[in-house]
Amino acid sequence: MKNHKIISILLSLVLFSGCFAQKNIPEVYSNIHRAKDGRLYLEWQGNKAYKVDYPARFTLDRIMGDPTGTETGIRFNFMDPEFTGFLYYGFIHQADGAYPYPVYFRDFELIMHGQAEVNIQQGLSGRYDMIDWEETGKGVLGYRVISQYGEFLYDGKVAFEGKGPFETGITLLEGPFVNLLGPDRVTISFKTNVSCKSSVLVGDQKFSERGRGREHNIKIIGLNPDMDYSYTLEGVTLSGTYSFHTAPLPGSRTPFTFAYASDSRDGQGGGERNIFGVNAYIMKKIMALTIQQEARFFQFTGDLITGYDTDKKSMELQYANWKRAVEPYWHHIPLYVGIGNHEALEFMFRDTVENVPYRMKIDQFPFETHSMEAAYRENFVLPENGPESEDGSKYDPNPESIDFPSYKESVYYYTYDNIGMIVLNSDYWYNSTATFIRFSSGNLHGYIMDNQLKWLKETLAMFEEDSNIDHVFVTMHTPAFPNGGHVKDDMWYGGKNDWRPYVAGRPVQKGIIERRDEFLDLVVNSSSKVVALMTGDEHNYNRVRISEEMQRYPEPYFPPKITLGRTIWQINNGAAGAPYYAQEETPWSEHVQGFTTRNALVLVNVEGKKVSIKVINPDTLELIDEAVLKE
Repeated sequence: MKNHKIISILLSLVLFSGCFAQKNIPEVYSNIHRAKDGRLYLEWQGNKAYKVDYPARFTLDRIMGDPTGTETGIRFNFMDPEFTGFLYYGFIHQADGAYPYPVYFRDFELIMHGQAEVNIQQGLSGRYDMIDWEETGKGVLGYRVISQYGEFLYDGKVAFEGKGPFETGITLLEGPFVNLLGPDRVTISFKTNVSCKSSVLVGDQKFSERGRGREHNIKIIGLNPDMDYSYTLEGVTLSGTYSFHTAPLPGSRTPFTFAYASDSRDGQGGGERNIFGVNAYIMKKIMALTIQQEARFFQFTGDLITGYDTDKKSMELQYANWKRAVEPYWHHIPLYVGIGNHEALEFMFRDTVENVPYRMKIDQFPFETHSMEAAYRENFVLPENGPESEDGSKYDPNPESIDFPSYKESVYYYTYDNIGMIVLNSDYWYNSTATFIRFSSGNLHGYIMDNQLKWLKETLAMFEEDSNIDHVFVTMHTPAFPNGGHVKDDMWYGGKNDWRPYVAGRPVQKGIIERRDEFLDLVVNSSSKVVALMTGDEHNYNRVRISEEMQRYPEPYFPPKITLGRTIWQINNGAAGAPYYAQEETPWSEHVQGFTTRNALVLVNVEGKKVSIKVINPDTLELIDEAVLKE
């Protein structure tokens, strides 16, 4: 009897696993199947295109170099005997300035057969010992990995202990970062190279995590509003002394500034303009200017990285490079990020039909671990007060199961003093090959789907009733009114309303321009507090005065049109380092002001009831634009 039960259980497991293997293609997709050998394929109009994989050329776990201590220094092993390149290195002086970057030594080491070694004892002693490691037996070495072809791949750091022999210590691989800042609390996050238990010291108070791990999120509570605090970390080899300033009480209406930008993916020109997917050169300049202008927080909405990958490991390296570029400043002020189209993590299907190559892409699944939303979410600590997903909408193919990706941390809101910031995801469940959406299903670039729109309506209504909130900003990656680079899509698609998402093979009811109008009706007509849309995607800066006077429709246009009852602004700043887009002609071109292809940082000044902006080129410090958005 016992054997029969075991056989029955095993048979059930086999049948269950078989059902799972058949059903693990989300029901929101269409015409996607799994062959007998397990390969996914897309079938359309009698054609088949099989999923193709492009393994990452470089991954974070390998390009970090697995540093280990030696008798005289640190050895790096990049786990690829064919990898050849250059290793630049230098100490990071934790106490010499608030925003520590490596100060590179005059020499470098060749990476041969995937390995390199830095001789600390011989090369970085005496007059080159700027961190006093010879006395303390501790230090942090920064290093930069460059391929033999001059590709900047990674900026890393490793803590070490000893005076010879040396050992690697508990290293802050990322952070510490200031997150979720409020009047009485903040969350400090960081990553370490080994599993450990850490604490944050704020004044004479210690805040500890319960368990051990490599990813650390420590909540600090019981703080006073609008005050400076310093903090250090316990449990790591070397911690600097960092600081943050708590938010004022809601509705205090004390003057403050915040910063805005987007689109920092790799740029042209070589060097730090492309550290594997990130324009680190401009981001460092932007962050330094943000701090110099005393901004209290930074909102960065989408296209942080080059992305559009089929391998999650490549995405992890790009996200690490973005965080490294801004890290010294993130020690002190919070950065809130949103998602854009270049954060796409996709399955790619390729085929050739009648000698014409085809390439089709969809958001990867399983959604909870391998979608673009999941890869993004794993890298940041952001508010979790947004909608769950598009499950439960009228297009949900199966109310009994989870069929859509999560909105967690890509749609959210936060407040600071008398402003509310609403962060939207206009690249949710994104299909980057729009012409094939009708076959595979997926969402358009720039389309806000039903549940997210409903949540926006509810959040705007909440802020409308909140007497502490005077101003609301809505930020999403795609402009409602594109002007240069994305006139062919965003919320316009060249004036063609027939573009829309498909769910489980069926088109949704509203086209892109109809959905834009529903969005505008909420932020303009249903809210009296929305001051501006803050967008990116187009690699330029400009501002658009959105009003009833502007032409907003193609001719002819047959669906119902809306009337705008007041004026708001669209502030587009996709000028954080991505290759530029020039201005294009649109029906609303006469309402576009301040257009420039220069790199730009938008600084929003809030003084009680007044809101104004100042726009500065972070590379040259030239003033680009100034305007009062609300008196």
